[in-house]
Formats: sequence, C-alpha cells, structure tokens
Amino acid sequence: QVQLVESGGGLVQAGVSLRLSCAVSGRTFSSYVMGWFHQTPGKERDVVAAISRSGGSTYYTDSVKGRFTISRDNAKNTVYLQMNSLKPEDTAVYYCAARHSYLSNSYYYKPSDFDSWGQGTQVTVSS
Repeated sequence: QVQLVESGGGLVQAGVSLRLSCAVSGRTFSSYVMGWFHQTPGKERDVVAAISRSGGSTYYTDSVKGRFTISRDNAKNTVYLQMNSLKPEDTAVYYCAARHSYLSNSYYYKPSDFDSWGQGTQVTVSS
C-alpha cells in the first residue's frame, strides 16, 4: 500500500480557486490510479475526479465538469485537483485515494474500488 497526504484546503469565498495536492509515498506512484473524493456530514463519500496511471484518461462527476481539473506528476509522486469557480456547495472534506492497476489508461470512480486513502483536507466555500 501507499501513504497519502493531502494539502491545500481552506476557507475561501465563492468564485475563487484552490489547488489541492496529494503527496504519495511507499510504492511506485505511476502504478496507481488516483482519485479525489468529497464528503459532507451525514452523506456518503462521492467521487469528484479520477485519473489513470498515465494521466491520459480522466473522469469527473457532473457537478464539477468545466470547473475542476485533476492532474498528476509522476516524477513528483503527486496528484492535484485544481478547483476553479468554487461554489458553496463544493464545501466538503476532500480525500485523495489510490488503487494499484495494471492498466495504464483506465480509471476507477467508486470509493470501494480504492484501497488507500489520505486523511482528508477541509474545503469551505462561503457565499
């Protein structure tokens, strides 16, 4: 397994941007599909975005398409989530997740597909 540490969360006003980072250590980062999930109190953890090992395939949940971008730097063992035009409804704890894969251009997007998780970073968007 790998260890994941998220950073970059905070309290911001609606309309601004944030970039979350997830530093990964422990194994070969490029062998892992990566995902970003969010969760609010009383609700299930849901996917925000996912990216294949190569970075060539990505997935976004409908509510963030056109506003968020997931990317990865395999040389830095880091995955990013660029969040633009933030809305109050984006407020949540954001988690980074990893899952080993033998396929370079496939991704996963269900929480149950991932077996390594970070501790989460809070993003709060005020109106």
